[in-house]
Amino acid sequence: MGHSRREFLGTLGSAAAGLGCRSGPDAGRPPNILFLLTDDQRFDMFGAGGNKIIRTPNIDRLANEGVMFTNNYVTTSICAVSRASFFTGLYARCHGIHGFATSLSEEQHQISYPVRLRSAGYRTGFIGKYGVGRARHIEDAAARYDYFEGWPGQGQYLVPGRAHMTEHLGNQALEFLDGAASGQPWNLSVSFKAPHVQDGVDPYFINDPRLDDMYDGTRLQPFPHMDGSYYDSLPDFLKAHTESRLRWERRFGTPAKWEESVKRYYALIHGVDVQIGRMLAKIEAMGQLDNTVVIFTGDNGFFLGERGWAGKWYMHEESIRTPMIVRDPRLRVRAGTQRREMTLNIDVCPTILSAAGLDAPESMNGRDLMPLARGESIAWRSEWFYEHLFEHPRVPQSEGIHAGDWKWFEFPQSEPRYEEMYHLAVDPLETINLAGAADHAETRARLVSRRDAWIESLEAWSIDQPWNEPVYGEA
Repeated sequence: MGHSRREFLGTLGSAAAGLGCRSGPDAGRPPNILFLLTDDQRFDMFGAGGNKIIRTPNIDRLANEGVMFTNNYVTTSICAVSRASFFTGLYARCHGIHGFATSLSEEQHQISYPVRLRSAGYRTGFIGKYGVGRARHIEDAAARYDYFEGWPGQGQYLVPGRAHMTEHLGNQALEFLDGAASGQPWNLSVSFKAPHVQDGVDPYFINDPRLDDMYDGTRLQPFPHMDGSYYDSLPDFLKAHTESRLRWERRFGTPAKWEESVKRYYALIHGVDVQIGRMLAKIEAMGQLDNTVVIFTGDNGFFLGERGWAGKWYMHEESIRTPMIVRDPRLRVRAGTQRREMTLNIDVCPTILSAAGLDAPESMNGRDLMPLARGESIAWRSEWFYEHLFEHPRVPQSEGIHAGDWKWFEFPQSEPRYEEMYHLAVDPLETINLAGAADHAETRARLVSRRDAWIESLEAWSIDQPWNEPVYGEA
């Protein structure tokens, strides 16, 4: 696709005039909003997240200049479903996208942050892995942006005659910024493929070849849950021939292969960090960094060999917990602070709208993070619902409840039902499964009833009706 079909400069100029925007940082001008999304980067895989090996100075800068949410999760740990939730602020049971073939409906597009921002006069752009729907849906998505360089599916890291994909996306981001008029606010969403693997292509984690040697001489220590004891304890349906185990064998099956793969994963994240640095430098050179909100997060977590698995899907912390940083230059007094409330991927859409001064639809499931970013003490969620209903013969479906100190989930298609429950307050590494413990039967029953209440509420949800989470205590 050429830009000629997407760069409606005359229309954009009219929209900017309608906003009455002025150039330069100004309290009366809506802020620019840069949304940065990585693929398969979990919560502890950057410097400010506690990783002492990965070199991420620019992501760390965002954390140092913004607010980091240290307990951020995705409500479904798979890319297509999570991305639909980013766009719409909805749980999967509400947007109805559980796999890769379904696109957003027209009604869902209309509540999405890109469409609402564009209607409010923003110049909007999307770059990278779109991830919602098939190739036939891309033209429809592109028509909803002023600049669109998205693609369906996974894309390729290495294409002859082109920079590594991560750098290529950085180049496109700078091209978008070059087209930004000084008087019009903009929203750019950059959806990196990294550090996702290149499926079917050994060595799978295809980093920029220039970074092949950056972690040479670094000795990696095994992560928790890599001694095989958890995997050995599992029922057969979670063992051989599951996608998580087959991918583990290819990517992490020997100590040497594990170390090579993890270092390449680290290099992919460093490559993203380099491009984020280029974007920040460009925005600063434009004189707009003091009026640009930056949100950084990941679409789901990732098993790096832990529990005998690769990939995501299941409700363990490695799979569902992701980075979340909000850097808002209007909140300099909050720079470098952290919030521990449970935040979710469905919160991104209402937060972007709020940062732009727009109201989120009342039917949206997610919550605005800006009050937390401002340091306010407000009533917040004490639990949330996890669902993974993707239909795949080698990926068992799962759902459960995360209540902060406690977590319970099950695989509803298993026979007999297989469950796990953890007391995270004393067992944050999820080592002791308490689902069958007699002295915790009451806790299990409470969490199961909460799961049922969430399903009932979500299945009764309507896009034209206000949403309320199920009241605690409902059975």
